[in-house]
Amino acid sequence: MNEKDKAIYKAIDEILWKDWDPIGVNDNENIRDEYQSYTPHIFSLKKQGADIHKIAQHLYHLETVSMGMTGEKYLVLNHCKAIAQKIFDL
Repeated sequence: MNEKDKAIYKAIDEILWKDWDPIGVNDNENIRDEYQSYTPHIFSLKKQGADIHKIAQHLYHLETVSMGMTGEKYLVLNHCKAIAQKIFDL
């Protein structure tokens, strides 16, 4: 992985931890690795040129299906879109 890719990978990890944080744990540095298992696939989506919608759908799926989080669909999806925009803009 070249330096640019390493920086993007690290930035995605930071976005997931600081901004996405669907289970609300980012105030506890002892579990800093909570979302790191999702970083490789999201990085792959970014490298493949995925658009905001595709990234947001993946985040939404992780949050609602994989993690089983509930909430008003519109609000959750909008939050995922905002996070996807940050990732897309890297």
